[in-house]
Amino acid sequence: MSTLADAVLPLIRTRSDLYRYSAANAHGRDMHEAVDILEAAIPTTDPAEIYSVTHKALASSLKVIARADDSSGIIGDACRRLLDLHPRAAAAARTPVAKLIDWMMKFQFDDDEVDYFELDPVAYAPALGETGMKAYRKRLADVEAKLGPRPAERWNSGHSHEWFTLDWNAQRLAVLDHDVDAIIRTHAKDRKVAAWLEDTAEAFEEIGEIDLAMDWAKQATNFDRGHQSLKAADYWCGLLEAHRPADALDARLSVFRKWPSSTTAARLHKAAGKAWPDYRDEVVATLAASPRDAVLFALLTLKEPEFAWNLAHSLALDTDHTWSELVKAYEKVDPIATLPIHQRLVENELVEAGAQHYRLAARRLAKMRTLSAGSGKSAEVNDLIADLRETHRRRPRLQQEFDRAGLP
Repeated sequence: MSTLADAVLPLIRTRSDLYRYSAANAHGRDMHEAVDILEAAIPTTDPAEIYSVTHKALASSLKVIARADDSSGIIGDACRRLLDLHPRAAAAARTPVAKLIDWMMKFQFDDDEVDYFELDPVAYAPALGETGMKAYRKRLADVEAKLGPRPAERWNSGHSHEWFTLDWNAQRLAVLDHDVDAIIRTHAKDRKVAAWLEDTAEAFEEIGEIDLAMDWAKQATNFDRGHQSLKAADYWCGLLEAHRPADALDARLSVFRKWPSSTTAARLHKAAGKAWPDYRDEVVATLAASPRDAVLFALLTLKEPEFAWNLAHSLALDTDHTWSELVKAYEKVDPIATLPIHQRLVENELVEAGAQHYRLAARRLAKMRTLSAGSGKSAEVNDLIADLRETHRRRPRLQQEFDRAGLP
């Protein structure tokens, strides 16, 4: 092996048991280090060597992920970095086109171990060239011809993976061709899913058809009130902000009115800029229907902990997590006022048994002691701790966690 291969491949390959989450994550970090070394070597290394090592590293990485617990996605991300590098390395090395096409077809249609990564023919177009792309399209057509008639529902077919891969290639080839009609046909399909309309918009943005991208993103936004349309709405607003900024504020306002939340309010607040006072009353009044959103918006976006505190009480906020975030900020305003909330959060935590609950409760009680130090409330906090120790005297792990936190 070359010096580069010696540095890279041992970090990719392993015989270790990777079904343990921690072991898989550790090896995933090694894989990213390997890709870092490979990328750093590109400017000073023969392109043929870069391609050879990348190709081997990619093959090995797929064998690794096939037997790993990659719940965190670290190994998968390393694989995607190699997949991104592979077509660029192939183009720079002038890899023989026929050999590259054979590998692309095998990767997509004949790999029985790992079939959850796609190749992008747009990325491989520079390596394949015009003649190679024609040959690649023919190979795809040959695969489709052998499958017979297209099934009404791909998932019910015994060749669902092959049909998925062919459809993916059709989408990417439509983008490569800058074919507007083909993009609509392959991405929007029967137009019955909001995400497909957003996919169409993204394809048009990729080829520089911004007006079409904005039109399709708006169609996706208007499709319904579901989460896919909400996601598309943010994409639509982002396009407007980048290409038609004069229309962006009205779009953000319409999105907030359709999906009122602390998130859409925050985006409206950012878009409004100096005009924010014109929208504040409407936003606050609308968010009052959801105390959690109202409080989080006041706290995280407006940066007004006192206003958030007042809203939490007036709107009867009942979400412990949000109260927990609020008291962290309000402790700087009035630490003593937060003690009753801390107490309630401790008591709620102890409803459930378990070391994690005990640990969180102990930490919060320690915080209460710090906040009340030197005040008339200090004794009350210590009394609370004593009462909790007595109430839960048959929970030895709780007593242990209280001791560890330095509680009396």
